[in-house]
Order: sequence, then C-alpha cells, then structure tokens
Amino acid sequence: MRPALLLQAAFGALLASAASPTRTYSKRSDDGAPSPFISTQGPHFMLNGSRFDFIGTNAYWLPTLNSEEDIDFTLGNISARGIKVVRTWAFNDVTTIPENGTWFQLIANGTTTINNGTNGLQKLDTVVRLAEKHGIFLHLSLTNNWNPLPLIDNTTAGLSISARDVTNGTNNTLPRNTLSNDYGGMDVYVREFGVNKTHDEFYTNETILAAFMNYTTQVVTRYVNSPAIFAWEIANDPRCNSSIGAAPTCSPTVITQFHSTLAKHISSQDPNHLVASGNQGFFCMDCPKLFPRVVTPPPQTSSTPNNRRAVRPLTKRSIIQERKEAFKKTRKLQRRTGSEAGGIRIRGRWVSTETRRQSADDQGVGSAFDGSQGVDSEDIINIPQIGFGTFQLFPDQNSYGLDDPNLPAFNNTLNQGLAWIQQHAQMGQLFNKPVSLTGFGLVTQANAPFFVPFNETQAPFASDSSSNSTQQPFGVTDAQQVDAYTQWLQAGLTSGLQGMVQYQWSQPNLTTAVGTAISPTVSGTGVEPTVTGTGVSPNDGYAGNAIAFDPVANTIQQAAQQFGADSN
Repeated sequence: MRPALLLQAAFGALLASAASPTRTYSKRSDDGAPSPFISTQGPHFMLNGSRFDFIGTNAYWLPTLNSEEDIDFTLGNISARGIKVVRTWAFNDVTTIPENGTWFQLIANGTTTINNGTNGLQKLDTVVRLAEKHGIFLHLSLTNNWNPLPLIDNTTAGLSISARDVTNGTNNTLPRNTLSNDYGGMDVYVREFGVNKTHDEFYTNETILAAFMNYTTQVVTRYVNSPAIFAWEIANDPRCNSSIGAAPTCSPTVITQFHSTLAKHISSQDPNHLVASGNQGFFCMDCPKLFPRVVTPPPQTSSTPNNRRAVRPLTKRSIIQERKEAFKKTRKLQRRTGSEAGGIRIRGRWVSTETRRQSADDQGVGSAFDGSQGVDSEDIINIPQIGFGTFQLFPDQNSYGLDDPNLPAFNNTLNQGLAWIQQHAQMGQLFNKPVSLTGFGLVTQANAPFFVPFNETQAPFASDSSSNSTQQPFGVTDAQQVDAYTQWLQAGLTSGLQGMVQYQWSQPNLTTAVGTAISPTVSGTGVEPTVTGTGVSPNDGYAGNAIAFDPVANTIQQAAQQFGADSN
C-alpha cells in the first residue's frame, strides 16, 4: 500500500457517534433547543442537543486543489474514514496575481482586492458546499503568523541566500501553496501597510487591522448560515515573533487585546458560529491579565471517569515541583535497573532538544510557560467571545518542558507531550470551556526529507540540504510515532479534551497543473512522486509516509470509539 494511502487508512474509523449536520439553515438557538450549528455548554461542544467530541484532521491545501472533483474526492475519502472535522486555510494572500492556481486576496500598492472569481473565494464556496454534502465540519483559519521571505526580510535565522523564496524571480524549487506558510498571512499586511515593519504592527496598526477585518467580514458573512462551519479561527499560531521581527514592546497583553478585538468583530458579523484563537497554547503564569479568571471555590474536578482529581491553576511552583518529582522517580528507576529508564532511543538528536543535561532544580519553567512567545492562552480563553481554547503539539519545533537527564530523547518528547495535553485539558476545566488540540504530529525518519519548519522555506534534512550531513538522521521511527500517538490520544480522552486534530491528511490521485500546489512531478521539487500520472497533496513533513498500517488504524479506531462513547 502506498504511504499516502496508509495515512487515510490509519485515520480511518473515527468518531462514528457524532451526529451529521442537518441541511436546515437557522440561527443558533440560545434556549437550549437543538441546533445544526456547533455550540458550547460548559466544557463541552454541543450539536443538536448532544455532546460533540471528535477526532479530526488538517488539510490546509484543500481550497487550492485543481478541480471540484478533487475536492469532492478528498472530502469523500475523509468522510468515509469517519472524520467529522477538517481544519483548513480560509486565506490565500498574494502580492502579484499568479498566472495559475488559487488566490483569495491581492495585497499590493496600498490596497487590498478580494478575488470573488472561480479561482478565488468561489473555490472556498465549493469546499463549504461539498463539506455539507459529506457531513463534515470545517475549522477555518483566517490568517497565518508565518510567511518567511528570506530574500526580502533577511531576518530568518539559519537560512542561506539560496533558501527557497516565493518571491517572483527567485527560481523557486517548489510551487506556490506547497508549504503551509506559502499562503500569505500577517506579514504580507505588515510589508505593505506597516510603518516600522515589525510583526506586532499586525496587532496594533489601525490600517492593518481595518484591512484584515474587512477580509474577515467578506469571508465570515459568506457562510453565516452554513452548518458546515465548525468555527472561525482568528489565526494560525499567533504570537509576537514571526518571519519579521517584533518590537521589544510586544507582550502577551498585546496579543490578547488583538484577540478580543477580532473575536468581537467576527461574532458581530456571524453570530451562528464559534470563534477560537488558533494559538499554540503557550502559558504565562506571571503575566498581567486583561481577562482574569474569577475564582469560585471549591476547585473543579474533571468530568471524565478516569480523572477525578481536583483541578488547580497552573503555577511556576507547581510546574517545578512536578518536574522534581518526575526526575526523582526516573532517577531511582535508573539506579535500581542500572540502565536508562525504559523506552526506545531515537537516532540523531531533536532540533528542540537541549544539548546540556538539565535539572528540575532549574528555576526557569521554559519558553512554553514564561510568556516569551508573546502568548497567554489562559487570558485568551477567558475572552467572552472566544468559544473554546486551542493548542498545538509539535515537539519537532517547540519545547514543552525540561528534558529529564535520566531518559532517552524520545521518552522526553513523549512525556512532555502527555503533560502538555493534560495541562490544557485542566485549563479548559478551570475556565469551563471546551479545549481542542488543533494540530499534533511527529516527523518520522522516512518523512524527514520533506520536513520544512514553520518559519523556513527549505527542508533542512533533504538530500540536497547543506545541513543534511550534520543533522541526519532526524525524526522518530514508525513504531515510535505509533507509540506517541497512542498515548497522546489516550491522554486527551482521559484528561477531558473535546477535540484532537491530527496533522496532516495526505491525498493521492489528484489532478495536476503547472504552478499550483498540485504540480506535475519535476525532479528535485520535494513533492511526493505522482501516482499513474496524478499528483499527491502537499507534504511539509507530517503527511502519513511510512506509517505502519495496523497499529495506527487500531489506535485511532479505539480512541474514536471511546470519544464517541463519552459523547453519548
């Protein structure tokens, strides 16, 4: 079986118990009556009066497929596997109109122009219409934090002058819209309208805000009555830093205030659908709060049967204490067995792994908790117009804690992911709102040549990369990926997450067209080989290459069945 097909099979039997959306167009009910729109009730998603817990997938490239038949084919395959939620991009910004392919908005010469043509928002119309046909909900993101153009910005560390750049005339080796950061986003607005040309101007510059809010209005009002929309996501991974540097004054409160402004605006334009952030889920225990939590004793307990512990706020002290206890436990096990504690070693090293051995006695809590990313997910989730919390889990690119020196690298990755999931589930219980893991993934060694980090434009582990000789091999084995996904899904279930969305779906047998995301195979493009003359969906390193079929399929099926059981 082809690797791309393995991912579909692996994510095959998902949440069968979640109700399909009706075709009735009506306003979301505020009196508790059944509604075709997703709503919330305390820490739960609701649909037609019943809980809606789900496992989903990402397909950021979906609106750029070259034919309606391809979109129908892809959504049909996703639906056939039981998946009910698909996260995709509802933006596609360009600075010059491409000769071929899809684009939604032109940002150039001090103006913005919406493309309502057949290669513009009508493509998104098609996605929404066919999602309704297949009983799928769309989690639509309205912009992206990342849009690296190293030959223009000259600010992206680690990229040489030969790095891929989507700027015209730079001899691209991959077609536009191949990578998730190829679709424009915040920095396109900043390059065109910014005064100081810093990334955080997107959040504060009135001209930029007006342009972005105009775009959101054009999109969200288009689908205000469609039951196929799961929620609007303000941005993918919003934070202070990006492809363009931020000003020193950027702080979590700046990002929180931006979310409040946009959430109010979107809700005013579309009262039927939920609004979410799309942030990575970073914490800041010591940050001032614009929307502080009202403490109402006694502390809440988890609604899941396997986790009845009292839920308490996350603090520096609690994080450091938990690490000390965990390190102490593994150290005792290591001494008792005379070897490293359990697990499988990965070959090579992780980009995000510290080279020195760290101790739980270190007082720093790490970049995921200290506010240095410019995000305070606890402040954002408490904004009244934010319907649910979001976070992501990509250990290849972010650090989620300190490494235990008694454990191999893979075990640290696994355990930090488990803790990250539990911490966000507890945050949802504290704030009495649902929380969804909107993207999780691990790069396998087989997929390493395709892996492009979110703020880069080339694959550092490809055979023609200058860093290949020093960094290879990179990634986990297929068995380790299965192991991590198994435990992360189980942790999401038992800790009380309401949604978990894998990154990313892979679809073969697609129509190709020169200059589009699904282009004909050309030697050295980094795109998967075609199948009988057709193309494969873009792969930035997380598509399902070389995943062992049976273990993954069984894992996902069991998790989906349990999620479904808890929904009833």
